[in-house]
Amino acid sequence: MAGGWSAYLGLSVRDQLEATRTALLRLRAGDPTSLAGALADAQRHAAEARRLTGGLDWSLITHAPVVGDGATTVRGLAEAAAELTDVLVGVHRAGAPFMTANALSMGDLRPVLAGLDAAAPVLADAAARLATVRSRVAETPAQSGVDALDQARVTTLSEVDRLRGWLGSAASAAELMPPMLGLDGPRRYFLAFQTNAEARGTGGLVGAFGILKADRGKLGIERLSPNNDLPESSHPAADNGPEFRARYGPSATSLLSISNLSPHFPYAATTWTGLWERQTGRRLDGAIATDPIGLSYLLELIGAVKLPSGETVTAGNVVDLTERAAYARYQDPGERKRFLIQIAGAVSEALIRSRPEPTRLLPVLSRLVDERRIQIWSRRDAEEQRLATTPVGGVLPEQPGPFAGLVINNSAGSKLDYYLERSVTYTLGMCHDGLRSTRVRIRLDNDVPQGRLPTYVTDRLDSPERPHTVGSNLLWVSLYAGVGTEVSAVRLDGRPTGIISEVERSHPVYSTVLEFAPRQSRTLEFDLLEPSSTAAPAVPVQPLVRPQHTWITQDRQGCAP
Repeated sequence: MAGGWSAYLGLSVRDQLEATRTALLRLRAGDPTSLAGALADAQRHAAEARRLTGGLDWSLITHAPVVGDGATTVRGLAEAAAELTDVLVGVHRAGAPFMTANALSMGDLRPVLAGLDAAAPVLADAAARLATVRSRVAETPAQSGVDALDQARVTTLSEVDRLRGWLGSAASAAELMPPMLGLDGPRRYFLAFQTNAEARGTGGLVGAFGILKADRGKLGIERLSPNNDLPESSHPAADNGPEFRARYGPSATSLLSISNLSPHFPYAATTWTGLWERQTGRRLDGAIATDPIGLSYLLELIGAVKLPSGETVTAGNVVDLTERAAYARYQDPGERKRFLIQIAGAVSEALIRSRPEPTRLLPVLSRLVDERRIQIWSRRDAEEQRLATTPVGGVLPEQPGPFAGLVINNSAGSKLDYYLERSVTYTLGMCHDGLRSTRVRIRLDNDVPQGRLPTYVTDRLDSPERPHTVGSNLLWVSLYAGVGTEVSAVRLDGRPTGIISEVERSHPVYSTVLEFAPRQSRTLEFDLLEPSSTAAPAVPVQPLVRPQHTWITQDRQGCAP
């Protein structure tokens, strides 16, 4: 009789958790009209699962032999589901006025900023509650003897981590955006448009720049200029420390074209603002960077725009226009730069005039941030500390943990990185005696097409006196490894090779300069010894034209805590 009741109770809990999961999956469909109903269903089923597992009957099962660990884990999952759905309901309630608005005026964001200011504490509390949920689930038995249950525990931890990260970033954005967009007074930012066809650490060469103004939620672009309007400074415009100077040289803080070789965005941002302030004598509040892919995402939101010439720029053609076609169309660099500035200006002005639906705005902003198509630095320390904890801050983190970051810098002065293909395979082995053997395999392909290309695209400025095959490229390739990692072997195209070892922000950096013939592939393999860590492996992606293909494999036993 008791066994039958236990089985019935277990099946009832399973059904309630399955119903909770089904309702939560409906949230990913993205239909805002169904969010409230899906959340209510999920909350109801999760509450019932918690009630069923919170009584004396279930407590007795947790102390039974064989099934006790499984029952403990199920109870932990039920409690997590109930708390998670409560959190999501509270977040939805706080964001409902924003999500149900018919349209937003991007030229006057005062109502949005006021709403974000009110939502910030709700989002911060939600992220803190999920941190507690995560800790409680992590304390449940990982090996219950039931594979499906163990996998459900792993999935729950992963989903809670994902949501906690999203809510933490949303809380930071809700707290930072009102003051940074001038709710309390005017702000001015250096606005950099990066050209990914010539790779730099933060994305691409700064091809044009402007000054973005924000005053009580109203946005405007003060000026747009080509990169040569910001000449080299006779003295460094920023001091990023001796390690930076040793790796990048003194000109990296006085010359715009090489100011963003490092992937650490604050280094570039302080140099940009310093160069502009030195030239104009006017102070800036920070810096923002985007690129043509970022512009394409914005055009998906606001629709096509027309240039003064009548030409139409769309989400589908803006990347090709700015990163490839412009070089073929304009032989005169000055004409080409004016064309690119026209595009950047037209998109910026159209964005400011637009009135997008909130439900369309959020996915676009998420893509911009997740892919680092927008990066932001603030001169105010408190704001920058918050930005640094989010993807939009573009920070190279200094905390320990498994890490493999591929960074490309164009060393040829060409525009061939439009055709660059990248893949990273990060293989993590078992931990033993405080260390773990890992391997990072990097493959790079110069996928330049056959046929004639503009000389401005293919010219090799690194050694113009030497003959080069048309379409060849030269890249400075760097692997940023985890803090405390040591390299044991490096192979280039299967053969042992030397490497330059340096340090940046506590990360060992292993670099080499590689020549690429047209349509040639090169492969670098690094055998590494990393400190043992239970942290999830991080593989940040440099925002270039073509996406990076990333594979992470990890020994199932991982590292013991």
